[in-house]
Amino acid sequence: MTTARAAHAAKPRGHRSQALWGYAFIAPTGLGLAIFNLWPVLQTAYFSFTEWGAFGGHTWTGLDNYTRLFADPEVGQAMLNTLMYTALGLIGIPLAIVFAALINRPGLRGVSVYRTAFFLPVVTMPVAVAMLWRWLYNGDYGLVNQALSVVGVDGPNWIADPATAMYALVVVGIWSSIGYNLIIFLAGMQAIPKELYEAAAMDGAGRVRQFFTITLPMLSPTAFFISIISVIGSLQLFDLVFVMTGSGQAARANPAYSRLQTVVQLFYERAFVTNDRGYAAAIVIALLVLIAALTIVQFRLQRRWVHYV
Repeated sequence: MTTARAAHAAKPRGHRSQALWGYAFIAPTGLGLAIFNLWPVLQTAYFSFTEWGAFGGHTWTGLDNYTRLFADPEVGQAMLNTLMYTALGLIGIPLAIVFAALINRPGLRGVSVYRTAFFLPVVTMPVAVAMLWRWLYNGDYGLVNQALSVVGVDGPNWIADPATAMYALVVVGIWSSIGYNLIIFLAGMQAIPKELYEAAAMDGAGRVRQFFTITLPMLSPTAFFISIISVIGSLQLFDLVFVMTGSGQAARANPAYSRLQTVVQLFYERAFVTNDRGYAAAIVIALLVLIAALTIVQFRLQRRWVHYV
């Protein structure tokens, strides 16, 4: 009886010791997240209710920034541009699936070369990518228009034309991210049991039928993950637009600037160009709410099309 009581008393102490060790191991990461992630968010939320002076310092203004935000047409246009870029950028997901399926074919030679070629834009600096495509899209000497002129087509100034600017930007975004998506989809395809394909082949299903009845359903969790990170990344678009259009008066001289300005770029201009930091904080908090809302919607909708094994 005494031995049982001693064991019973020692068990909670053992659990407490394990819990303390667990907290000790996660403490550095938790502290880093609190200092570099949580605290800046809370600080920005506080600043969104303030107005900053020209030489620093701020005063509490309540909901004035948010009232101004909802009445600002430039914010509405930037939100619309960002959502349009995000929606069009999702085209890259089915493209990545198709390319991954082609590369994943049995017996295909040079798979590592194809992977490297697709993944190279991912490891390239966004500024370098933007500068390269800015040169390619140039209306006077860009290679895109030079190639079109060979077949008798007079190409526009892609980034300066309001009719083509957004689509040109989406192409760059898809090109620079498709390699990452492809690698993830390749890993997902290689994790699908080969027995499923063998059983389908015995039943007379061809490769196309196998792709739609086996590959796509089994890849749905991977596609859901890619869609989440793609939407979050697209809503935070800044570097491509900033480098391809510039900022300040030089950027606003671009006829297509109103079609390209994103929420993060508007935040940058208000915070660091016009020094309207309280209003800029309200803009970025509105973007945070938008990202959270769309992520929640995606998690709700995934119950209808994501199939977990």
